[in-house]
Amino acid sequence: MWNLSFTPPELIEARVLTRLPDALRRPQRSDWADANKPGHMVDCFLEGPSFDRAGNLYLTDIPHGRIFRVTPTLEWQLVAQYDGWPNGTALHADGSLWVADYRHGLLRLDVSTGQVGTVLGHRNSESFKGVNDLTFDALGNCYFTDQGQTGLHDPTGRVYRLRDNGQLDLLLSNAPSPNGIALSADGRVLFVAVTRGNAVWRAPLLPDGSLSKMGAFRTFFGTSGPDGMAVDVDGRLVVAHASLGGAFVLNARGEVTHFVRSPTGGTVTNLAYRPGTHQIVMTESAIGTLLVADLPAPGAPLYSG
Repeated sequence: MWNLSFTPPELIEARVLTRLPDALRRPQRSDWADANKPGHMVDCFLEGPSFDRAGNLYLTDIPHGRIFRVTPTLEWQLVAQYDGWPNGTALHADGSLWVADYRHGLLRLDVSTGQVGTVLGHRNSESFKGVNDLTFDALGNCYFTDQGQTGLHDPTGRVYRLRDNGQLDLLLSNAPSPNGIALSADGRVLFVAVTRGNAVWRAPLLPDGSLSKMGAFRTFFGTSGPDGMAVDVDGRLVVAHASLGGAFVLNARGEVTHFVRSPTGGTVTNLAYRPGTHQIVMTESAIGTLLVADLPAPGAPLYSG
């Protein structure tokens, strides 16, 4: 019998790690800002943190189509700039950076040359709604969300799996704004952050690759909702919330055990564990700042190694 305690979560204070230098900010209008932040001049909107094996951190700047690298010494470098809206990223085992681009689908970036190529631009000649985030399983299969402008008014957001052999599987087609995506450390459970539904959905992955009995694992509140997610070695799920000023740490039962609070700004959208450590880095997207905090356990190993 479970002993449900409903104890308040432990508060963890995040710290400012670094911010996008002024020289790299672009205070100008953009089509993305007009649609998603109307009336605002958005000089950057940082998302998609991913670490490589050398400790470099890759980030996307959605409205200006840029991908940055932050070195271990906190030097900011522009790796690529192109006509797109890059969102989530994930490192492939071959060292390339895969990018979920709202305009162009799944892309691949050669981080040494800055060359951007297309992995998957459409499904059966139909354009995606607007892909948002992605993750790899241990076999190199890529799971990604197709969010577009869906929400409770239009619950038709999708989740796909692109298998290593090129086969594309539609796993989910009724989500109101599927955003962040994560797999349990053993690869048997899929988590989807359903932003406009203000919830994280959870589904077992069956041996044939299909989903079973997807349900609401945790519900939230606020003007936005859960966004990027990460998993630790002990099975916890860390969920960034884009309007509540931090990230929630959930145990295997979906209980909130910790809250990681931002010291500046309330738009915490994405996060990534520094490989092999308890340290997590979060994007405070609206002000172009990276935050860092120490969590209870290290992050789970990733396909990138």
